[in-house]
Amino acid sequence: MPAQIELQVDEEEAGERLDAFLAEQLVDLSRSRVQKLIVQQQVILNGEICLSKKELVQAGDHIHLTIPDAEPLNLQPEDIPLDILYEDAELLIVNKPAGLVVHPAPGHSSGTLVNALLWHCRTDGISTLSGIGGIQRPGIVHRLDKDTTGAIAIAKSDRAHIHLQQQFQHKTARRDYLGIVYGAPKTESGTVNAPIGRHSGDRQKMAIVAETDGGRAAITHWQVKERIGNYTLINFELETGRTHQIRVHTAHLGHPIVGDPAYGPKGSVGVNLPGQALHAWRLRLLHPVSNEWIEAIAPAPSSFTTLLEVLRKRQ
Repeated sequence: MPAQIELQVDEEEAGERLDAFLAEQLVDLSRSRVQKLIVQQQVILNGEICLSKKELVQAGDHIHLTIPDAEPLNLQPEDIPLDILYEDAELLIVNKPAGLVVHPAPGHSSGTLVNALLWHCRTDGISTLSGIGGIQRPGIVHRLDKDTTGAIAIAKSDRAHIHLQQQFQHKTARRDYLGIVYGAPKTESGTVNAPIGRHSGDRQKMAIVAETDGGRAAITHWQVKERIGNYTLINFELETGRTHQIRVHTAHLGHPIVGDPAYGPKGSVGVNLPGQALHAWRLRLLHPVSNEWIEAIAPAPSSFTTLLEVLRKRQ
């Protein structure tokens, strides 16, 4: 059955475009998919069908969104091993390795986490994943960058998808990361509150962009865990989940993630890293059916622990 989602606009969200608001609230839906749903008359604003993606929402507005059943998948299941941290009939949490793209996109039509999930989550050859995310993103509720490792939750039912989506929207789910950064922050903890948007000169990158210029609110809390010479191990807690958020915010602070090819300095630290030294080590959320807390701990990859060992020996 088509999924039905109810949303209400808060004061701080007033004045946003309808498509931007929906894409921000429904983290698993791309803005282009939201726009397609608007054209398909699947969005009702205050009791009336809304066909304008540019409509500005106001505080107190009620939005009803219908997400049709997913079309048949053209993606191929692939027998890619998964490091499973938790699984039941509703929910799957895996420890994603570096190099694994979460969902298909131009240039990555196979070998993705979605291809692996289609193999793992099927009965009699039929996918048992939630279809709310669309035919390219079945089960995907949130994402990790290609070379960021760690815990990622997958919805195996539509009700789980909606429940998890609301947890990320209302910030009841907790996501903790460990990252190794260049330099030594002057304080032991802090919060970065700086909006993020697409980089004006490089569409593959993100940047600090004022909300008046299209940036979206982004908040990252951080705390020093260990100082290692001219490097620091930091715990990050996401309050929002923007693309490249931690990577952009650490670079903004002047302490980019070690090994980050987009936002960090060039050059080797003497350890063969697959990408940025950033690992989603803990994911805490409410089970979508039992409403009990689930905490998944993802062991860090060997490249991350080896880097720590090498840096400690250099002190």
